Amino acid sequence: MFEISVETTFNARHAITVDGVEEEPHGHDWHVIATVQGKSLDDDGLLVNFHDLQHQLDKAVSPLRDADLNTCAALHNQNPTAERVAWYIAKQMLEATPTVLSRVTVTEAPRCKATYTP
Repeated sequence: MFEISVETTFNARHAITVDGVEEEPHGHDWHVIATVQGKSLDDDGLLVNFHDLQHQLDKAVSPLRDADLNTCAALHNQNPTAERVAWYIAKQMLEATPTVLSRVTVTEAPRCKATYTP
């Protein structure tokens, strides 16, 4: 099995609700890794072109850049947790990528990661 990953970062604010209590709004420099997998390579020896995959990731993240995730239409007014952000990005990429998306990992802060595996 082959896997390749691309990464991007974006800035966004959020204030998640935990046990009914909303935390103070704050910003993060979010880091995203999207990984695809497949069993075979094309005639050029590629699983998928890095540039194409990077474009798909950047397009998926675009609505989140410099956004207040609590009011971001892309997240449908759901609690903007790192888990939901990872899920949203994966969902967008699943609609666009011709290969199998194996996971999206979002780092909201150092040592704080969430991964969605479709």
